[in-house]
Amino acid sequence: MTMLNDYEKFLAEFDEKLAAYFEFEKDDIKCLEGCSYCCEHGDYPFSRLELEYAMSGFMKLPADIKKQIKDNFDKIKDEKDYVCPFLIKKKCSIYKYRSLTCRTHGLAYLKSDGAAKLPECANLGLNFSKTFDPETKILSREIIKENLDLPEIIKSAKGYDLEFGEIRSLVKWR
Repeated sequence: MTMLNDYEKFLAEFDEKLAAYFEFEKDDIKCLEGCSYCCEHGDYPFSRLELEYAMSGFMKLPADIKKQIKDNFDKIKDEKDYVCPFLIKKKCSIYKYRSLTCRTHGLAYLKSDGAAKLPECANLGLNFSKTFDPETKILSREIIKENLDLPEIIKSAKGYDLEFGEIRSLVKWR
């Protein structure tokens, strides 16, 4: 069995957990199809394994989409805040193969230091707009009590004997 097959098994379990988390926070999540704010403003960390998986999805795309993604990568240099090159017409072109970080977009959770990690759009009055005050930075609801940052997610995969490898910004993998 290949590493990518084992990774897909881990993803199935992780996605099931995320589905429960999205259900738990559904009243505060306003993400709809076509909303791509998280994909348009960020720096996207990928482990080597995640990148390999994403590229397996990329290879299945039609030639014109591949070219557009390559062109998107060419427009990005070493920027810290950029539009994800896999985003085409406000949709993820490799959605099934997206990174672990991308899978958590929209959720609010507790980080290791006990601080809340909210989606960036909370500051725009989108997700968590009813329960988060951007002026006081106070959130008036309980959130997920698990750290969903990439290094912590990787630690949770220990039972799968996966080699995630180095973590880099997506633009640094070019």
